[in-house]
Amino acid sequence: MGFRLPGIRRASFSANQASSRSLEVPKGYLAVYVGEKQKRFVIPISYLNQPSFQDLLSQAQEEFGYDHPMGGLTIPCSEYVFQQITSQLE
Repeated sequence: MGFRLPGIRRASFSANQASSRSLEVPKGYLAVYVGEKQKRFVIPISYLNQPSFQDLLSQAQEEFGYDHPMGGLTIPCSEYVFQQITSQLE
């Protein structure tokens, strides 16, 4: 019997909602910021165990350390690359 993991969710919010970002993340998900424009995505935490996603986490650690100015995890790659990697995880 197979099952399908939930995919990434594109989070959209206005500047007024910026202070309540953490409230918008459902249980079992994590907010990440990707690309030059720091587009916000909400991903399942199950992605954290995947080797291809762990490579992105290693890049984030090398570039930002543990200081992420957006308040969430910042992934240093293009939106296109991020979407390609996460689409393979679904």
